[in-house]
Order: sequence, then C-alpha cells, then structure tokens
Amino acid sequence: MLQLNNSIRTIRDFIRWGASRFNEAQLFFGHGTDNAIDEAAALVLHAIHLPPNLSPTYLGAHLTESEREIVFTLLEQRIKMRTPASYLMRRAWFAGIEMYVDERVLIPRSPLAELIENQFSPYLKAEQIHTVLDLCTGSGCIGIAVAAYLPDTEVYLADISPDALEVAKINVAKANLESRIHIVQSDLFENLAGMRYDLILCNPPYVAADELAILPEEYAHEPALGLAGGPDGLDLVQSILGQALNYLEPDGTIVVEVGSSANALIEAYPDVPFTWLHFERGGDGVFLLTAEQLAVYLNRIT
Repeated sequence: MLQLNNSIRTIRDFIRWGASRFNEAQLFFGHGTDNAIDEAAALVLHAIHLPPNLSPTYLGAHLTESEREIVFTLLEQRIKMRTPASYLMRRAWFAGIEMYVDERVLIPRSPLAELIENQFSPYLKAEQIHTVLDLCTGSGCIGIAVAAYLPDTEVYLADISPDALEVAKINVAKANLESRIHIVQSDLFENLAGMRYDLILCNPPYVAADELAILPEEYAHEPALGLAGGPDGLDLVQSILGQALNYLEPDGTIVVEVGSSANALIEAYPDVPFTWLHFERGGDGVFLLTAEQLAVYLNRIT
C-alpha cells in the first residue's frame, strides 16, 4: 500500500518520489513519455495546474495540503490502475499541439508527427498537397496536425468508431479548424465514394494477435479496435492497399504506419517497392507508395 511520507513537500520531492514508486511498480512507459521521471513530472505539474515546461526555479515550491492529496491520488491511480498518464490528464501532445484524449481513442504517439512538422520534406512537396485523408483517424491528431502545418489543405478525418469521432470533433474545435476539416464516419473507404485525395495518411490497427496478447497492462486501457490487426497485423493494411488507388489523385501518395508488422508486410509483398521513411526522433514501420506504384503492383497486393 502506498504511503506518503510527511517530508515529501515540494514539487521536486513529488516528482522524485513518484518516479521512484513508478520504477518500483515496474510501470510501462510508452504513451507519451519513455521514463519514470518525465511521467511523474507530467502528472505532478498537471495536478497542480502548472505548465509542463515549468521553470526549474519553481521546483522547490511547497505544495499545500490539498495539493499534496491531489498529487498523491493521481500518482496512486497511475500505479494501482496502470492507467496511462495521458488518460489521467485527459490530454496528450502531437506535433506540438495539445489534444484531448480519453479511453475512446488511442493515445497519440505516431512518428508521423515528425513528418508533418517537416511539411513532408524530403518525400513530398507541400505546395502540391491540397486534399488529405486521415484514415482511421481516432483522436484526429494526424489530420489536425496536417491542417495546422499546411494551412492551404482541406482535410478529411474518417473512422469507423462514432466514439472516436466524438473525440476528434473536440480536437478540431480546440484547434479552431472546423472550416478546413471534415469528419466522416466510415468503415475504411466505405462512405468516401467519389472522393480523391493528393495524400492519404493512415495509422491503422496493426498489432499482430500474438503481440497483442503480451502487451503491457497499460495498453488494455486503449480501445482494442485501434490496436488489433489480425493474425499477422495486416488485416486492415491489406484492405487499405487494395482500395486506395480508387481514392488517390493520379499523382497522389499514400503513407501508412504498420509499426511492428513491417517485416510481415515485406514478406507478404517482396516485390512491392515500399519506401520506408526515416525519422530523426525515432520510430519506424512507416511506408510510402505513390498512386503510380499502386497501379503497377495492385494485382500483387490484392
């Protein structure tokens, strides 16, 4: 049972104490932070309504008794329930943009953020991207970031989950992008008939069944619909590749994240010339195909 020593008083004390307890409990960090100290700092500062980039000058400030109780309760929830910090805070950041998140959507963590921040350089020319589809959008983070970094784009967010789209609506409103972002409930391309896009971005469910079975407890808080990709992780990926050409402009491009299922995809389609993207901040398993390439290799994909 967790007990709070009366000597734990300052912001710094709570961050250190929380990080120690997190490590002791062997928590998993993979939903926004990658270590106990950063996770504890995020939760402590959130609990006392201070910004995540708080100056170190204030770390020695003492908490009031009510603040101590609030911080302790939040840290205790993280340990006892194994709930990812982003769900406890109801917020996460993607491409530098604060997003609302809850258990209806996956917590944003795609390496596509870096690609969007770089305006798709060196792979695409931003000035040639006018219409974008964020397929399997979840919280809407990818499409919203595109609209923010490419102000001349018109963006469509599509997802099969009405619950996820409710979260996406919240985030579109937070970003004041309602005029350029359209939200569509759709099972992949089902409700997008007649649409064509310069760019399709997709972070679909791609976790293979055997990997899903051994994920850390923290992942159990996320919707299985956003994770489970079938026996080899490729169920939706294969369907997307088989249909995407009908929704791309002739010079369009599709970018898909397949994460840990990348090797399975390469083995399934050894002749398809996937371009695997490189990320300076880490992350892999993201490929690019042009509409021209899809047209040539479609018979091998379907």
